[in-house]
Amino acid sequence: MGDGWDLLTRIKGPRDLDRLGPEQLEQLAGEIRSFLVDAVSKTGGHLGPNLGVVELTIALHRVFDSPKDKVLFDTGHQSYVHKLLTGRQDFGKLKSKGGLSGYPSRAESEHDIIENSHASTVLGWADGLAKANQVLGRDDHVVAVIGDGALTGGMAWEALNNIAAAKDRPLVIVVNDNERSYAPTIGGLADHLATLRTTDGYERFLARGKDILERTPVVGRPLYDTLHGAKKGLKDFIAPQGMFEDLGLKYVGPIDGHDVEAMESALQRAKRFGGPVIIHCLTEKGRGYQPALQDEADRFHAVGKIHPDTGLPIASSGVDWTSVFGEEMVKLGAERADIVAITAAMLQPVGLERFAKAFPDRVYDVGIAEQHGAVSAAGLATGGLHPVFAVYATFLNRAFDQVLMDVALHNCGVTFVLDRAGITGTDGASHNGMWDMSILQCVPGLRIAAPRDADQVRAQLREAVAVDDAPTVVRFSKGAVGPAVAAVGKVGGMDVLRRPTEGPADVLLVSVGALAPMCLEIADLLDKQGISTTVVDPRWVKPVDEALPPLAEQHRVVVTVEDNSRAGGVGSAVAQSLRDAGIDIPLRDFGIPARFLDHASRKELLAEIGLTAPDIARQVTGLVSRIDGRMAGELSAEEITRD
Repeated sequence: MGDGWDLLTRIKGPRDLDRLGPEQLEQLAGEIRSFLVDAVSKTGGHLGPNLGVVELTIALHRVFDSPKDKVLFDTGHQSYVHKLLTGRQDFGKLKSKGGLSGYPSRAESEHDIIENSHASTVLGWADGLAKANQVLGRDDHVVAVIGDGALTGGMAWEALNNIAAAKDRPLVIVVNDNERSYAPTIGGLADHLATLRTTDGYERFLARGKDILERTPVVGRPLYDTLHGAKKGLKDFIAPQGMFEDLGLKYVGPIDGHDVEAMESALQRAKRFGGPVIIHCLTEKGRGYQPALQDEADRFHAVGKIHPDTGLPIASSGVDWTSVFGEEMVKLGAERADIVAITAAMLQPVGLERFAKAFPDRVYDVGIAEQHGAVSAAGLATGGLHPVFAVYATFLNRAFDQVLMDVALHNCGVTFVLDRAGITGTDGASHNGMWDMSILQCVPGLRIAAPRDADQVRAQLREAVAVDDAPTVVRFSKGAVGPAVAAVGKVGGMDVLRRPTEGPADVLLVSVGALAPMCLEIADLLDKQGISTTVVDPRWVKPVDEALPPLAEQHRVVVTVEDNSRAGGVGSAVAQSLRDAGIDIPLRDFGIPARFLDHASRKELLAEIGLTAPDIARQVTGLVSRIDGRMAGELSAEEITRD
């Protein structure tokens, strides 16, 4: 910690805030913003959201007694200030192995109650905790902080409906309204909150109405009197906080979220109320940092390592998977007028920004509502279009029922593009896209493509959108795309990436997606041990290519390598296909173990779980050696029997 953070260094826990006066609180807020810019510029992380909740978080911890009182953050990417105020001020390894998580973490602090960083869930958590307090007779308070973007998710409104059912169950909901999630918040709710932000427009509206109506002969004055008498109804039309109050939720606001005194006053009133209260506070994402405020795309929602003075990235990692997809979507959009795009509040992160600029009337941002996005896609397909729904792999989990029962059951031609598939690393357990190929294996008719390089992203995206009678999935990794991996031949629909120079091969190595370079390295290592290998890329991993079982039968061992959970993944599907074909040869599947992985770099996590070329080659060598040993033993026994 530097010399410029004198007050911040003295904050070891929330109660240290109690002795600070208004001027000191203002100084502390400035120190926190300075610290965040300095620290996050060195490590990367969620900068904009945290700059926007400084005063809000200070007020929360001054009014409520964490951890006795439960302070919950939806998504949690705005919890850095909370970490600083609860004694965690070493940000040197933020999001790195052994350092602080980029989200709340129960392993780090008793002040972190939940750590699920998928949006729109916090109100359900709060509802359950408040019910538990009531049943057990506790006087603990529950406070849920949710952004206006997360309120576009259906789960939030399901929770609000339940929360409102108990008028005497204390629960404070803080709506952090910065008009953005990743990008500007869209939809009817956004319009509603925008209206609430301009509540003072009511009187101006009425005054203008009076001037106009009083100049209108005969009916003008009576009509004005009627409107004035219906003030409550008219005010709800202009500033419909009544929507919340009609649910049975006390509404307070809008409050300036950067005014600590105003926030404390509102929170104290809500704390005393004895029932569910919504506090609507207005904040500015990226506040106090000019480069963030000038970034219209997402106000520095998440950044890599940057120059703190300019906000410019320190280094470029080269062409990434997302941009390859985005460029090809623009080309497809120009060729086919029926292709439309869907995003769940992540237009830029999933690479659809260029498509939206080229075809603004053919892109739909559904908000943080993956379930709705999938069903809407089914409707678009049924209506004669071909929707491409681009979403992080980990977030498609949220829409499984809709993929199954709305898209697949109805044979809808919808393409799901899964970004950040496999191990993503630094965002931790909830962001690794390691379940999609397992979850989707059981969906009838659905097809999954796993491109190995940029050329295959382009080719397989085109193959996917050509399917109009079933859902298709194209999944790819996070980060930079490696060099193209050329095929040396084809078997069925599979690309052969390597085959022995002579004679039959010992091992059939099935390479899935971006792990192709690693699989070729494994083959090189096996070759040095005298073990010959055929490497194939199935390209489409579901369904299993019909040519794979006959090809496997020509080998002694089958090995699958995938960037997905081993439980129910591609390896399991290949094993089942061999059993169905009556082919009984040893198979070893390598992938991600069925456990949650802590935050670390992708390289570190791959090494930790043994998903590296040396680790796999070593195990395959041992397997082949054991098979050779058994065969030698069987031969010896036969010879003895003959003698």
